[in-house]
Amino acid sequence: MANTNLQVSRSQKTDEFYTQLSTIEDELKHYKKYFKDKIVFCNADDPAGGEDGSDHFGDGQGGYTSNFFRYFKLNFKQLGLKKLIATHYDPQKPTYKLEISQDLNHDGKIDDLDIVKTPLKQNGDFRSPECLELLTQCDIVVTNPPFSLMKEYLPMIMLSGKQFLILGNINHITFKEIFHYFKREKMWLGYNSGHFWFKVPDYYENKKTDFKIDETGQKWRRMGNICWFTNMDIEKRHEPLDLFKKYSKKYYPAYDSYDAIDIAKTIEIPEDYFGIMGVPITYLAYHCPEQFEILGKFDGGSESNELDLAKPVINGKQKYKRIAIRRISKNED
Repeated sequence: MANTNLQVSRSQKTDEFYTQLSTIEDELKHYKKYFKDKIVFCNADDPAGGEDGSDHFGDGQGGYTSNFFRYFKLNFKQLGLKKLIATHYDPQKPTYKLEISQDLNHDGKIDDLDIVKTPLKQNGDFRSPECLELLTQCDIVVTNPPFSLMKEYLPMIMLSGKQFLILGNINHITFKEIFHYFKREKMWLGYNSGHFWFKVPDYYENKKTDFKIDETGQKWRRMGNICWFTNMDIEKRHEPLDLFKKYSKKYYPAYDSYDAIDIAKTIEIPEDYFGIMGVPITYLAYHCPEQFEILGKFDGGSESNELDLAKPVINGKQKYKRIAIRRISKNED
């Protein structure tokens, strides 16, 4: 069933977004200390070859080669990696894995001659027995998985106990399968978030907005609310927000059915309020666990659960989903 779901996801042609190398570099530069002597696994990429079936071995030229594989190949020695593993997915047939563990030809650098390609018995689905076995062998997972499968992918990585850095959409936070990890401070957001441009295949339809074709004929789509999910501690996570607003009943309305106030923007969190607040989900890009605690969420969705405190309704009008937080008082510091 899981393998069928992945094939459906790919066949609907909604998940093929190829990350720019610059997007990867801008985020991973903050995590370099974590990679020394570690095995990195890219288990939801296209490490070599695109729709034309050709092999490019992560050089980023032609096809839809994974820039995640390319990044770690280019920086293998600088990061001090022990090994890099990447698996290729094909819905119709068995595929292969690529591995880099050392400078095999002793030319002083990591290049295509140092890449070992090994056939897989299965099709490279990240939930296949072969890929799950590779997951047990690695230390860190870094990839851009199919967004439509994030409800399955992130919990699977969390249960593996591995460190990870996963590109996703900030709306994935509100999934019941994922949100509880944020509440328990087991998962958080990385450094960069916002709108990013991704390469897309030729069959993607031209759109009037958030779409372009470059001088080479390559199609691009811009996606909003992109963020990085991780469980690797970072300095940004411990930087408290600078608060300057003052609380007033007039400016901060309360919800109809719950004793909490609504915050329209993260920058408008009042510095002198210690009750429960409903903040935009984008707040989590700035969350500092020493400053605020996450209590649950105000969500009117169809998959409500025990973490949903109430619907975010004010004067009969429902607001968009909110994260419920409360300031940690000085007495608790």
